[in-house]
Amino acid sequence: MGKGSLVLVFFLFGTLCASAQNDSIAFLALGDSYTAATSELKVNSWPVQLVTQLRKKKVSIKSPDIIAQPGWTTTNLLTAINKENPEPKYNLVSLLIGVNNQYKGKDMELFEKEFPELLQTAITLAQGKPENVFVLSIPDWSVTPFARLRDKGKIVKELKLYNTLIEAEAKKMNVRYFDITQISRNASVNPSLIASDSLHPSKKMYRLWVKKISKKLLK
Repeated sequence: MGKGSLVLVFFLFGTLCASAQNDSIAFLALGDSYTAATSELKVNSWPVQLVTQLRKKKVSIKSPDIIAQPGWTTTNLLTAINKENPEPKYNLVSLLIGVNNQYKGKDMELFEKEFPELLQTAITLAQGKPENVFVLSIPDWSVTPFARLRDKGKIVKELKLYNTLIEAEAKKMNVRYFDITQISRNASVNPSLIASDSLHPSKKMYRLWVKKISKKLLK
């Protein structure tokens, strides 16, 4: 059995034990507009859809706690977590952040410093268990109508740098990494995957993310 398989086994063992002892899994989602489901109803956000999907598979899991707002950079998310000061009680923690660092032209060195801090914070909030944390890659917003007059090549190049760092840090800290960037590019041929604001994902796009995430968590 490979290292990835062992991590998955440990994850399932940990979450099932937590479920047995505490009735249900506590889930915290950290992020920005993609996690807050900007331009969509909260019920259509990917964290809520994930919970719904897991419940269909007979997993006992609570409604997600979400710390995420549109426009947040890594700095904003760190500040919000420190302000809310959540208890390190979670059996499952997700992290999706970085698009606004790229969009606002923040120095890459800032992300290189703050993303590992956020990932370590996520692990701490997951009771110190990296196997109970997962990270999502940044979607490719260059395919959206919002980006039609922008330098798409530049967006793709910069997002690749961000996602490469995200994947590397996840691997370093033994955290699971989900590449949803490829899924997000389906919006280039399927407009229904984009919300009414011409930028953010629609509930259909989030459903595709959830399908991939839940499949791996329950494999």
